[in-house]
Amino acid sequence: MFLSIFEVFKIGIGPSSSHTMGPMVAAERFLRALKNNNINATHLRCSLHGSLAFTGKGHHTDQAVILGLDGFIPSEFNPGLAKQAEARIGAQKTVRPKGHPPYRFDPATDVVFDYDRILQDHANGMILYALKDDAIVYEQIYYSIGGGFVQTPQEMAADIDPTARKQKVLYPFRTANEMLAMANASDMTIAELKQANETIHMSAGELNKGIQQIWEVMTECIDTGFEESGILPGGLNTRRRAKAIHDELQAERGNNMAAPHIINDWIAAYAISVNEQNAAGARVVTAPTNGAAGVIPATLRYYLDHVPEADTNKVAEFLLTAAAIGALIKSNASISGAEVGCQGEVGSASAMAAAGLCAVLGGTNEQIENAAEIALEHHLGMTCDPIKGLVQAPCIERNGMGAIKAVSAASLSLRGDGKHLVSLDSCIETMRQTGLDMNSKYKETSLGGLAVNLPAC
Repeated sequence: MFLSIFEVFKIGIGPSSSHTMGPMVAAERFLRALKNNNINATHLRCSLHGSLAFTGKGHHTDQAVILGLDGFIPSEFNPGLAKQAEARIGAQKTVRPKGHPPYRFDPATDVVFDYDRILQDHANGMILYALKDDAIVYEQIYYSIGGGFVQTPQEMAADIDPTARKQKVLYPFRTANEMLAMANASDMTIAELKQANETIHMSAGELNKGIQQIWEVMTECIDTGFEESGILPGGLNTRRRAKAIHDELQAERGNNMAAPHIINDWIAAYAISVNEQNAAGARVVTAPTNGAAGVIPATLRYYLDHVPEADTNKVAEFLLTAAAIGALIKSNASISGAEVGCQGEVGSASAMAAAGLCAVLGGTNEQIENAAEIALEHHLGMTCDPIKGLVQAPCIERNGMGAIKAVSAASLSLRGDGKHLVSLDSCIETMRQTGLDMNSKYKETSLGGLAVNLPAC
């Protein structure tokens, strides 16, 4: 199954790809189903289940559903228009998606947080209902499976990923071992292999333009975050730190007495800046999720700003390599914190970033695979336990540590010849099994871990 770089990296909104973007996408799909099936409805409702219920308030899941049913989509999200729409919907108790009749919808009563019923196929479940004369005329379950991806139970049962492409590609690898074999047999890098598959479906110009847009949004997120200060929304009173750290680092530049480990502060600052923007609901790139959105931009920015003779022309090589690794992880395990914990989010992002960095530093295909494995291996078992259900603590700082691990993993792999004991495929399978065994308290429900052990102030 082919997964495009533009499905691995999607431009959207914060604070969560699975809890904000996914539900908005589900609402858009539901509206499309109503239209395609000629459903005559006058009233819409939604119930949120599992992790979407437990941490939905902190992740703005209810707002995402409300706006999604009014016709908003993540890739074209306008915060100003969204605020106006929320006020209108609250006053009129009606949503007005383009191309549809108005539907009765009261945000106070038509979005239900169902804490008791967990849907069977995934922890991030929601049900959308269409009614006429108080009778349900159409309903559909959707699962937000991470990274803004959404599936119905029918699609899950048939192993259908609506975002993946079934068209033939030149190099249809499903595992890391297959990827290495195909790349080496064709005398290609992993990035070239990925590019060859992408250009089956689009021109090289379209691919490069899309990649450039992804990087522009990523770097804009870093730079904007460095200009912001104050308290993040949500009630946790989390203070923005990226600007202060960046200002200090800028002031220390040129100081010959600075310790070498200060580079870690630069890497962390880049990641923290992105994730503070995400927590504030700004425009971000899922990489591969919003909760892990800072790792890859931070690692790439580190390369461009701090590595001697870094080449801006290698941005595409970095992101194509990272996307190939991300697609393997998503296809064979998960990138959803609600499904496998934070090992699937920050762990996956760190593996992708390590591979991308190793590639642009001149690593062989085997060293690239080794870099991804090292980074992922040392995130195995990491829980997802957001305090108050907000993508703030420990998420923001954790992205900085994930980026630092990615740089270390790439560096370690380049010191070897690519031969190593644990393969990336084995590591991905281990992450999948670990996620299955992990207690649900530690998978984005905020029922365990740091979420329940923060001292009361």
